[in-house]
Amino acid sequence: MKILLAVDDSPGSRQMLKRLAAQDVWLRKEHEYTVFHAVPAVPHPAAAFMKADEARALYDDDAESVLARYRTFFEQRGLPAAFAHEIGEASDLIARKARQGACDLIVMGSHGHGALGAMLLGSTTAKVLARCRIPVLVVR
Repeated sequence: MKILLAVDDSPGSRQMLKRLAAQDVWLRKEHEYTVFHAVPAVPHPAAAFMKADEARALYDDDAESVLARYRTFFEQRGLPAAFAHEIGEASDLIARKARQGACDLIVMGSHGHGALGAMLLGSTTAKVLARCRIPVLVVR
């Protein structure tokens, strides 16, 4: 099974790791893992004062600070995983990455805003669910 793990630095993503580790069915060598982080773009006014290579370094540093925890998680379990990041709006990037990778499942943590919060705030999880035709496992 090709599994896309959509991660950030939230408690929900960290909880997702704990839940995956607690159930043998999700962490197996026969699965193919891609750990993906969507890096929010620097606001336009700030970006206007940065050179392109400076902005890219900022994005790469941000992504690596998030992905390092997940690299360690997979390395400790002896499981191979691909790691990637892109810059932009998380729900669009997650859905596109899942399509491009022909993934069978997306796994992501929930921030726990609940139904009212998702309706009012427009949660990333709700947007991913709306944009994808494959199963999405939301871990709370």
